[in-house]
Amino acid sequence: MQRQKQLTEWLSSLYPDQTFTIAPASADASFRRYFRATFADGSTKVVMDAPPQHEDCKPFLHIGKLFEDAGTHVPHVYAQDLAQGFLLLSDLGNTTYLQVLDAENARRLYGEALDALIKIQLSSRKDELPAYDEALLRRELNLFPEWYIAKHLGATLSDKQQAKLEEVFTRILKNNLAQPCVYVHRDFHSRNLMYIDFPLSNSLPQAGERTNEKGNFLISPGILDFQDAVYGPITYDLASLFKDAYIKWEEAEIIDWLIRYWEKARKAGLPVREDFADFYRDYEMMGVQRHIKVLGIFARLYHRDGKDGYLKDMPLVMEYLHKACERYIDLKPLLNILLELNAQVEKA
Repeated sequence: MQRQKQLTEWLSSLYPDQTFTIAPASADASFRRYFRATFADGSTKVVMDAPPQHEDCKPFLHIGKLFEDAGTHVPHVYAQDLAQGFLLLSDLGNTTYLQVLDAENARRLYGEALDALIKIQLSSRKDELPAYDEALLRRELNLFPEWYIAKHLGATLSDKQQAKLEEVFTRILKNNLAQPCVYVHRDFHSRNLMYIDFPLSNSLPQAGERTNEKGNFLISPGILDFQDAVYGPITYDLASLFKDAYIKWEEAEIIDWLIRYWEKARKAGLPVREDFADFYRDYEMMGVQRHIKVLGIFARLYHRDGKDGYLKDMPLVMEYLHKACERYIDLKPLLNILLELNAQVEKA
């Protein structure tokens, strides 16, 4: 309540002659919270509450500016108070891609998401963002044995299994680090992409707008949760988007969307592999790195942070991981470990 009182006082200082109400908008897996301010004229803005002892707003500001300059729709920053940890942002609404995606609109919405991703990738410069280097990629992989295997399954790997897991991790990293590099959002998926449909008067006009039948402009997607962006493998955000932990599509559809991205990316001059089969293998290997990380993170959120909301999403992530491991000989030792762990859990 104290934070909300400070937040309200700060907003009142920015708009001394206007009345508004404050209501919770959303929260994420970190200490950040979001409040929606609704003004007397019906317009809305969002206030990010990021306690400075826990969160640093500077990466959000820096990356948001990079992505906005690239022509994508991210929250515009109207005001900031870094000492208190408050940002005043444009409101991208309540509707995520996850809420509206269906068989009829998926091709269009994913097409727009890929267009936005290509804009971000084309704007990439090597020294603007932290490198998605071997140390970070490996740290993420190590979440899996620590939090998923040991804490979540309560299992202990044998020396042979540990050696095989390390062997596979080395192969994954070799592929990941050999990929061309661009800006990587790191969570470019259906919960962080917003479907935008509201009046011009309620938001800043930006590049890429088109008008719907009601005369409102649509800039889809709005892009959120980009503050951990890095400079790294070009297929990472594609793995986030199409190997999404929260929604599943047929593999034939995903391959079609990936081909469309690959063709657009080549035409735009992005450094994707010349052969689609090589590009697809990169995408699969990047996906495996992400699945391993995500399983570790979901387990940590539950066992360390008491957040059980992600447990229901683990089976789909594990399904992605199993399928990729079945396809590639380099990943076969990992598949064997997964099968052995599953048998061990069932036996217990």
